Amino acid sequence: MAALSIAAINEPSSFKIACSCNVKCQRQPSESHPFSAHDATYKGSIPILCISSILHRQQSVAMAPSVSDIVPPVTDTIADLKLTATKEDKGPSYPFYYPYYDPNEKFPPTQVYEHTDPGAKADRAKPHLLTPETNVTHISPFLGTEISGVQISQLSEEGLNELALYAAERKVLIFRNQDFKDIGPDRQIEIAKHFGRIQRHPTSGNVKGYPEFHVVYRGAEHDRLKEVIPDERINRTQWHSDVSYEKQPAGTTFFFILDQPEVGGDTLFASQVEAYNRLSPEFKKRLEGLRAVHSAFEQAESSRRRGGVVRREPILTEHPLVRRHPVTGEKALYVNQGFTRRIVGFKTEESEYLLKFLFDHIAKGADFQIRARYAPGSVVVWDNRVTAHSATGDFNPGDRRHAVRLTPQAEVPTE
Repeated sequence: MAALSIAAINEPSSFKIACSCNVKCQRQPSESHPFSAHDATYKGSIPILCISSILHRQQSVAMAPSVSDIVPPVTDTIADLKLTATKEDKGPSYPFYYPYYDPNEKFPPTQVYEHTDPGAKADRAKPHLLTPETNVTHISPFLGTEISGVQISQLSEEGLNELALYAAERKVLIFRNQDFKDIGPDRQIEIAKHFGRIQRHPTSGNVKGYPEFHVVYRGAEHDRLKEVIPDERINRTQWHSDVSYEKQPAGTTFFFILDQPEVGGDTLFASQVEAYNRLSPEFKKRLEGLRAVHSAFEQAESSRRRGGVVRREPILTEHPLVRRHPVTGEKALYVNQGFTRRIVGFKTEESEYLLKFLFDHIAKGADFQIRARYAPGSVVVWDNRVTAHSATGDFNPGDRRHAVRLTPQAEVPTE
């Protein structure tokens, strides 16, 4: 039996059953007669008689065998095929960025610093970013824009300021065909630092000698997603805003892809601005002045349980339930399932009830969400202050997904 590649199954047009009879099929394909094609377009065709031939022979030959005796069941035939990957795994395309864990690497507590958003200095027309050569396609009215025809690596200071503003306005920018992954770690960090001090993650994989990088890696030999979100969960989505437990959480964030599955591995994004706007005026009044506790303890304890690193001791931080963007002035919900634990001043049941409503509201708001798909050269820039996002672990566990995040920290959140 010839082996059939996964690629062949993924392309129905190349998967046809060969008919070995000499009788021309007269009937059209249907549920009862699906094999009307007489050609086979994949290697190692399986000889199967079509139904017309069987009926012809049954009429011509006494005591002819039944259809089940002649035609092997399709399910048995498929089960006999060996599904094998067509590409040899040669390891990560960018081994320099393979996740690195040093148990002796320790960071001091993060100190507050003065942050000025570069978007505040931007030209609102964005002439250095949105040039005549720039192609722009909006994904949703509320968030998400695909951009091509401009290289992030080539932007001037004015262009980077405009990038910060555009990310705040559109929430998520998906840049295509970028050279960002090939410009080297020092230049990548230099660009990201324009948007703020880069957070050094306490538990994730980083790059040896470059603690600024947060490495996202999942492959057959290294599947941290399963450790963080185990199979006991019905689904493995978890909406969050990156490191919201920091006193100065993430602002304009960079995420560049190195290896990506052929199908799956996208990122879901939701607009926290639109999530807030959907609430009634009376409900918004109930949220005014409320503060919530964001915790890094669960993340640290999870890392310790699996033998991972904890480079900085975890903290608890209070932030307003609704925050205002310093450049656009927009209000956004600032709670997330990943790190928000309780509402200050509420009793346990009251806090759980309100947070569950807000978490469900964000997760179910498909009409203010997008799904960012990756391709070679994709770089996603988003504003963590006004969005929530979730990974999607929907790809083959043997496939490799390798990406790197740079996470500049922004201002202390204010209402």
